[in-house]
Amino acid sequence: MSVIVVGLSHRTAPVALLERVSVSGDALAKLLHDVQQTGCVAETMVVSTCNRVEVYAVVDRFHAVVTEVSTLLSVHSGVPVEQLAPHLYVHYEDRAVEHLFSVAAGLDSMVVGEGQILGQIRQALRLAQEQGTLGTTLNELVQQALRVGKRSHAETGIDRAGASLVGVGLTLAERVLGPLRDRRALVVGAGSMSALSAATLQRAGVTDIVVVNRTHERAVRLAQTVGGRAAGFGDLAAELAEADLVISCTGATDVVITADMVTPGETFLLDLALPRDVDPAVRRLPGVTLVDLESMQEGAADTGADDGGRAEAVTAVRGIVAEEVAAYLSAERAARVTPTVIALRSKAAEVVEAELGRLVGRVPEIDGRIRDEVAQTVRRVVDKLLHEPTVRVKQLAESPAGDHYAEALRELFNLNPKVPDAVRRVETIDMEVDR
Repeated sequence: MSVIVVGLSHRTAPVALLERVSVSGDALAKLLHDVQQTGCVAETMVVSTCNRVEVYAVVDRFHAVVTEVSTLLSVHSGVPVEQLAPHLYVHYEDRAVEHLFSVAAGLDSMVVGEGQILGQIRQALRLAQEQGTLGTTLNELVQQALRVGKRSHAETGIDRAGASLVGVGLTLAERVLGPLRDRRALVVGAGSMSALSAATLQRAGVTDIVVVNRTHERAVRLAQTVGGRAAGFGDLAAELAEADLVISCTGATDVVITADMVTPGETFLLDLALPRDVDPAVRRLPGVTLVDLESMQEGAADTGADDGGRAEAVTAVRGIVAEEVAAYLSAERAARVTPTVIALRSKAAEVVEAELGRLVGRVPEIDGRIRDEVAQTVRRVVDKLLHEPTVRVKQLAESPAGDHYAEALRELFNLNPKVPDAVRRVETIDMEVDR
């Protein structure tokens, strides 16, 4: 079984296409199960953010799963496969591991180094666990990716060299509005991105923050955390008329802010939603500035977020990713041979016990103390004979062609293939219990 990732991101697709392919809520859970039920997928997880939609899977057939996942993404988004395919990328085995680690470290983000991706990967992991589509392989891989991301931020200046999308958006807002401290800010939505936006506004010194959300209770809770106030969704147009800075990130599937709701004048709107919350026609209003993911994708390099040692930080993080990928693959290859080693030792133990039983049958009058001594001696001999080959096969398994050594061991000793499979099933059950 091998890990594969099939997806598209801001690097390969326009925001308009990402907008159509993006999945969330019940649709995301359904996509997970649809991928899981293709017949060639043992485990799966989907990372769906404003910048990427990626399906990670543990598979036994490469080409079949690429076709199946591409088709499912097409079905769920309504985008014909022939339109979707040119924007899809596929990474397999080592390259899939490297890609996930790079994503977690912030190297593949629209704004290099942004830390929000760690929370998004963690959320994807949690959903896959809840939906029962995760197994030992993906669980361990994603947990390691999260550790790689944390290490990258802790040991380098990647998060100082880059910034979150919210930070970049506020940098652009300051260029239009000037200092934000005395401005009135309106946050539309109360999810994780909205909470990040409100907290970032507060750190920037903004004290007049209003939160609007369809569920008023959630708006109240978020407003309280930043010393702001909540307003009902029915008051959105009135609050828009009073706001200087608007940040919108809801989970709506249709436009939330239309052109007729916005009053012409000096207003900056930051649309971080996918699909978009703000009608692009708002740009035509006098004095109104709209920045959305599409315009940020086009101008992320001109925000000032890439100053302050970006090149050095990126180089350092790439070094960490390369080191962690090598360590993970080495450990993973070594782990693959463990069931075979266990099968070999199990077979040796069975042979020893059978021969000791035969000895007792032939010489029933043998003294009990002597019998125990003979048994210990035989077991020690077998252990010593097996020690060197099992240690060496584990060491050799860490090489790129390590699987061949385990196969040779199974062939030479005529090991029952069901024993290694049974060991893997026990490991999977243990993981499910621990979860």
